[in-house]
Amino acid sequence: MITASALAEPTALLSGYTVAVTSDRRREELATLLAHRGARVVLAPALRLVPTADDAELRAATRACLDTPPDIVLAGSGLHGWLGAAETWGLAGPLRAVLLRSRLVTRGPRAPLSESPVARGPKAPLGESLEEVVDDLTARGVAGLTVAMQVHGESQPEQAAILRAAGARVVEVPAYRWVPPIDPAPLHRLVDLVTGRLVDAVTFTSAPAAAAVLRAAGQSTGRLLEALRGDVLAACVGPVTAAPLRERDVPVAAPARARLGALVRTVVEELPPRALTIEVAGHRLTLRGHAAIVDGDLRSLAPAPMAVLRALAATPGRVLSRTALLRALPRGADEHAVEMAVARLRAGLGVPGVIQTVVKRGYRLPA
Repeated sequence: MITASALAEPTALLSGYTVAVTSDRRREELATLLAHRGARVVLAPALRLVPTADDAELRAATRACLDTPPDIVLAGSGLHGWLGAAETWGLAGPLRAVLLRSRLVTRGPRAPLSESPVARGPKAPLGESLEEVVDDLTARGVAGLTVAMQVHGESQPEQAAILRAAGARVVEVPAYRWVPPIDPAPLHRLVDLVTGRLVDAVTFTSAPAAAAVLRAAGQSTGRLLEALRGDVLAACVGPVTAAPLRERDVPVAAPARARLGALVRTVVEELPPRALTIEVAGHRLTLRGHAAIVDGDLRSLAPAPMAVLRALAATPGRVLSRTALLRALPRGADEHAVEMAVARLRAGLGVPGVIQTVVKRGYRLPA
């Protein structure tokens, strides 16, 4: 888990919320963007990417590029692997010749172009994302051109769709393939967190990852879907990524443009309006995922005290018995745990009179 960044303001836009990241390849980048806005981040890669070796789809894409040489090649870290695989098929020479005649566009912090196995054509600026490269190409015009694009699994179906909509013929070249994570424990833990409403949002940057989370739920699929249809926000980078969830009637929030930054902005726009704000005993309380904002001050709370506060805040003025509050607590709790949770809640909020005890009946928030 990544805690909120020390650079974030105490009541930053996502302070008090827990957001899960299911991506593999760009998980640190996405987690950092969320943490800088105050979120507590849970990393749970649903799948991982490994380089393709003798892959039938890669061989077919290579043949397609040899039959119809691309005008533009969008390449990344998988370029060496592509040529290496082509060499095993006796196609490295023809492929290199095709690539030398194309406009090669590489991106990110790669080796200098002079060290590339195909050292001709303009290179995108260091650090430039695929989204920015695609935007630049479509602005310049790609109608009627053939674009070979290395597919790394993360959000690229969205970018391929953008290029096709702009009139390009796109050949997707699989640089990597999806495989299960080496350690599945974080993914199964994520399912428990979602069904227990202990995360506020789950982010997805690829359709395979969204499908993998649904598969990982197993017998808990129904409870997972119930949470995603209600309390837990499903945020996807674009419509292709969202498809497996929408097929299961999960409402999805997605930005207009398929970018990580836009995905984070979508989470920022969607989560705070969901928060419940009430006036209690002269104090203003806003309930976020794992915290309450009391008169502008963020007060982090453990799951049990937070569960009690949510239950009481749902109907201010109404007395809830220990038995009723017990049902709101995490599994395995007893009535003594209710008393402990109430005591910790009072201490965590730090203001008197907000949680009232009604003798022999239970507890309430004063209306």
